[in-house]
Amino acid sequence: MSKHEVIKNMVSQLCASLPTHLKEVKKDVGKNFQSILTRGFSKLDLISREEFEVQTKVLQRTRKKLEEIEALIKKLEKHKSDK
Repeated sequence: MSKHEVIKNMVSQLCASLPTHLKEVKKDVGKNFQSILTRGFSKLDLISREEFEVQTKVLQRTRKKLEEIEALIKKLEKHKSDK
C-alpha cells in the first residue's frame, strides 16, 4: 500500500468517526486531514513494508556472506599458523 493510499484510508476513517450531524463539514475536514497527514508523514523517514522486506532480505544475504568470509579467513589463518 502506498503512502498516499495509507493517508487516504486514515482520512476516511477519521471522517467516518465524525458525528453524523457534521456531514456538511466532512469534505473540508477531510481535505484538512489529508493536508495535515501528508505534511506530517513527509517529515518522517518512512518506508513501505515492501521496501523493508527487500532490505531485510538484502541484509540477510549480506550477513550470510560475511559469515562465510569470516569462516574462510579463520581457515586461512589456521592454515598459515600450521605452516
